[in-house]
Amino acid sequence: MKFYPLAVLFVMLGFAVMSFNPSHKGFKNENSVIHQGLTNFKTRLSQLKSNAYAFSEGKITLEDLRKTLKETRNSFKEIEFYVAYHYPEFTKTHLNAAPLFHIEAAGTTSYTLPPEGLQVLDEMVFSDEAEEKKEEIKTITDFLFNSYASFYLSSIKNGLSKGNNKTLPLRIELIRIYSLGVTGFDTPGSLNSSEEALHAFSGMKKYIQDDPYFKNYNTEKAHQLFTAGIKYLSENTDFEKLDRIEFYKKYIQPLYEELGSWDGTTDDLKEFSGWNPGSKNLFSSDFLNPYFYTLLKKDEDNEALRNLGKQIFYDQNVSGNGKMSCATCHLPENAFTDLKSKSQSNVDGKTVLRNSPTLYNAVFAKRFFYDLRAFYLEQQAEHVIYNKDEFNTSYDNIIKKINADPEYKKAFKKAFKKGTINRENFSKALSSYVASLYSYESDFDQFMRNEKEISDDAKKGFNLFMGKANCATCHFAPNFSGLVPPFFNENESEVLGVTIKPIDQKPLALDEDKGRINSPVKKENSWIYENSFKTVTVRNVALTKPYFHNGAFSTLEEVMEFYNEGGGEGLGLKMKNQTLAADKLNLSSTEIQQIIAFLNSLTDISKTKVK
Repeated sequence: MKFYPLAVLFVMLGFAVMSFNPSHKGFKNENSVIHQGLTNFKTRLSQLKSNAYAFSEGKITLEDLRKTLKETRNSFKEIEFYVAYHYPEFTKTHLNAAPLFHIEAAGTTSYTLPPEGLQVLDEMVFSDEAEEKKEEIKTITDFLFNSYASFYLSSIKNGLSKGNNKTLPLRIELIRIYSLGVTGFDTPGSLNSSEEALHAFSGMKKYIQDDPYFKNYNTEKAHQLFTAGIKYLSENTDFEKLDRIEFYKKYIQPLYEELGSWDGTTDDLKEFSGWNPGSKNLFSSDFLNPYFYTLLKKDEDNEALRNLGKQIFYDQNVSGNGKMSCATCHLPENAFTDLKSKSQSNVDGKTVLRNSPTLYNAVFAKRFFYDLRAFYLEQQAEHVIYNKDEFNTSYDNIIKKINADPEYKKAFKKAFKKGTINRENFSKALSSYVASLYSYESDFDQFMRNEKEISDDAKKGFNLFMGKANCATCHFAPNFSGLVPPFFNENESEVLGVTIKPIDQKPLALDEDKGRINSPVKKENSWIYENSFKTVTVRNVALTKPYFHNGAFSTLEEVMEFYNEGGGEGLGLKMKNQTLAADKLNLSSTEIQQIIAFLNSLTDISKTKVK
């Protein structure tokens, strides 16, 4: 658990308040439930602030403060669907940020800033160190109250933002509840996830009942589902025992589909989010839009373009020495990996810096490579092309070779009306093929869609993954990667303290690769990114050994034991900023095998043979 210097907070105090300036129409016309909810939350925050001061002065107990914080967070959860939808950056950064340091740009400069808000307080107030952190608690609460008070006053004066589709905020909240709420991501200290989900359900239910807009729809089914869901959550409060499969199938998915039928697929988020509002299931192949993550547009894509991209993918002549292709390190029979600790370079006997990740579902990312140095799929390919240890060539050289090949000329003519062979069209073709390598047809996906059964061990493993084992707080459902829900428009990297060999091989030592801190993205050159690496998907993980960026772990059992011990810091290695909790998970050998059974159920290579 990481806490940050009090002095840093004092320097920052007031910054967030000035950074938010909504300018929308009058507040008086807003939904009364939202108006009342915003006011109730302000009242709760005021009480929390008073109690934080009283706690620092020894006038109330820690249990009193914890009770007030829970009530405050529950109040926020009732309006979170609305505020977090219309003001995502403000909410994410100032109201309910993850308890991790982050980078914030200011002009040409960037700053490393501590987190703030309700999630930070949850971790701190419910920690064993709360009594020693009285001043920090008071300061963070002050900061939170001031940030929200400014937002609230501006809302009264200028109004709140309104989108065209009123059900989108509700459906986004369902995704948030399932991917961030019941996993414990949002309640790292209290693990009060069931109660908070209950209040989120309650807030959405009241909003639908109150707003005249929804009288155009038959809301009875949604009303019944929310009511039953609230009852279910009130009866299932144990974080480790909550059946997240039952909760999904009985409440989350039916509500997600039902609400989606009200407004069609009108999308207020298409420029902001990779989520596809036309999807009916979080575990369907159309849940995310692959074209959000590429420069290639959907109306440009076609079968001829994918076939051209596939031809390029397997063509060794594209590389500088004519001996490497994309498939050299990404073999389809190995789920588009090479099964090597570190991939080979263009020099015999030499490797590149890191392990090759799978290309399955790789398109679903806003940043690429383990150090997140590329911002688009096309840029990822560019790095390989120019890298002296890989293709060691240039677009000019590649285009010259392709122009001299009659077969390529025919293929480009088929894919593009004018048949132009240039850098842009080359990139589009390659992106088309790689972007096609996604699929949600694993046994687990089909199980969550009620299309087939899986083993009891896999079911138990999923609940452990989403709960006790803390896996889903970094590998977010449903993509099970670091692509952050509910908008799926940013990627996380994590500091795990990965060792140079499995933990049963002594002596233990930290891998020397510094990761993200050494990437070419200079504004991210911060101590918080030392030893930080992209959180990749665990879909098809059964086929993509060895594991981690350095390929040092050969089995899933070795990986699970590493996490079970709390990563590098939990193993006693000195770490600056491990983002993985150093606490031991206390998973039994049976539980580890159940998690592995779930991971095995995520295997799906049905798109290996793309036409």
